[in-house]
Amino acid sequence: MAPPSSTSYSAAWLKSIAEVDQIQWDALAKPLDTPFLEWDWLRQLEISGSTTAETGWLPHHLTIWSDGRLVAAAPLYIKAHSAGEFVFDHAWADVARHLKTSYYPKLVGMSPFTPMIGYRFLIVPGENEDQLTRQMIIEIERFCRQYGLSGCSFLFVDPKWRRKMIHYGFISWLHQSFSWYNEGYQSFDDYLSIFNSNQRRNIKRERRSIENQGVYLKTFAGHRIPPALLSEIYPFYERTNDKFGPWGCKYLKRSFFEGLADVYRHRLLVVAAYKKSRPDTPVGLSLLVHKQGLLYGRYWGCSTEINYLHFDACYYSPIEWGIANDIKRFDPGMGGYHKIRRGFTAVRNYSLHRFFDERLEQVMNSHIEDINRLEQEQIDALNDDLPFAHEPN
Repeated sequence: MAPPSSTSYSAAWLKSIAEVDQIQWDALAKPLDTPFLEWDWLRQLEISGSTTAETGWLPHHLTIWSDGRLVAAAPLYIKAHSAGEFVFDHAWADVARHLKTSYYPKLVGMSPFTPMIGYRFLIVPGENEDQLTRQMIIEIERFCRQYGLSGCSFLFVDPKWRRKMIHYGFISWLHQSFSWYNEGYQSFDDYLSIFNSNQRRNIKRERRSIENQGVYLKTFAGHRIPPALLSEIYPFYERTNDKFGPWGCKYLKRSFFEGLADVYRHRLLVVAAYKKSRPDTPVGLSLLVHKQGLLYGRYWGCSTEINYLHFDACYYSPIEWGIANDIKRFDPGMGGYHKIRRGFTAVRNYSLHRFFDERLEQVMNSHIEDINRLEQEQIDALNDDLPFAHEPN
């Protein structure tokens, strides 16, 4: 049955996801591939103090209701800066400055600090999606104009949803990220067989080197993860971000990781590294999230430098677990040519933008085709360096 052509919907803006019932929210979020728009994940960000006005991530979620029932939602944040987004839009902020118009504050749709593809409006199946989408866009524009926000951006968007939003006037900006694809591998050695002999030998050498340094790795998934490990992740996460100084992304609090043990452990994978001389104390930890055959690398750190541990804890061991557990795609996170050398393909991701200053909108529209072409050339150049003996199936 086709959805009704016209239905009366009402909008409400929420300053916390706790203002909406978890069951109603997750009825919209859980059918999606991405795990990062589910109520528990977003709620942990809020109650841990990770997304607040003080951190520059002020929650302002849009919800749409019909007869007291939640039918659509969009996790949104008012931003006073561009940090933690991983879409580096500082050039557009510079354009706005030259035009003597404000770039901040702005409204951003994404799962905070989580550069993982999959953002979209959450809409209950069976409702009139086109009508709801139009109403949400109109409501977002009204809200932005009322409160003096420069525009709205949606980051790391769902590819199918992107195509729909282009028709509503949003500008599509191409970016590059990485993915590993499971081509039906039966084992890690089966995966290694696609590499050229030199890189296959290098990967085996890197894994042996860890063992030769007296270190071994253990993988824990779901409710087999010791709760204490999630608490121990925080100092590792903190140390990793401190290495990058002002370019780090240290927003998460210790209580965020601790809270995941109670409400989100079923979606988590932890790779822990131990020294054989101290088997009770991890020297490195990697936290990943999985859902519906997809795996996402999120946070990592170590207490002491161990050669090649990062590659094994963040790439090789998760791939090995992924092959054994029918993972189809693994997104390891942002940045790093070294991912190409470990078999991750450079792939597209997109952000969507609308500015309410017509001049800024025109500048982006005038240049975005060239910008996207150059980005695609960079993606192609990265993939030309994949160290495979032959193309995967």
